[in-house]
Amino acid sequence: MRVKQTANLILFVVDASWSMAVAERMSAAKGAVLSLLTDAYQRRDRVGMVVFQKDRAQVVLPPTNSIELARRYLADIPIGGKTPLSAGLNLAYEVIKREELAHPEIQSLMILLTDGVGNVSMTRMPPQEEAYKIAEKFAADKIPGVVINMEHKEFDKGLAHEIANHLDASYYCLSDLQAEKLLQTVKGEIGY
Repeated sequence: MRVKQTANLILFVVDASWSMAVAERMSAAKGAVLSLLTDAYQRRDRVGMVVFQKDRAQVVLPPTNSIELARRYLADIPIGGKTPLSAGLNLAYEVIKREELAHPEIQSLMILLTDGVGNVSMTRMPPQEEAYKIAEKFAADKIPGVVINMEHKEFDKGLAHEIANHLDASYYCLSDLQAEKLLQTVKGEIGY
């Protein structure tokens, strides 16, 4: 008897504003995406990435299992500006819901790399409050998540931990994050 292997959707949601060490964060996220894609082919997994900065969020890597496609899409990611955290979460939620409709057997996991600070809203609601409200949609739909706090310890206001609570997500504080450490964390979360 063969056991049906469930495919995973691993969606990285990365803060690309100036609020943190953006180059370090991007290279860690890109490294983890490409490493996961190396394993993804055999497992039928899909990996994607959403970034948020300035006044919007965008899908910089649509969910794929192609390493070549990922390399092409991840080559040039815009960085800098303010932090539209709620737009990033909202877009991630839409991408996951769309993937779950198209592939009902898929198991989703969102990995949020942020300091938890949001300073741009999509509505008239205060930015932080709006981000928490959107995060609660993930918790309500039982979409698993991991929050990786990218803030340096001396500046940490606890906002990444707070967003993790609203998401009902695992929380890690990795002040000096290497792609390998991020990769091991993600693999642990999806049971590799």
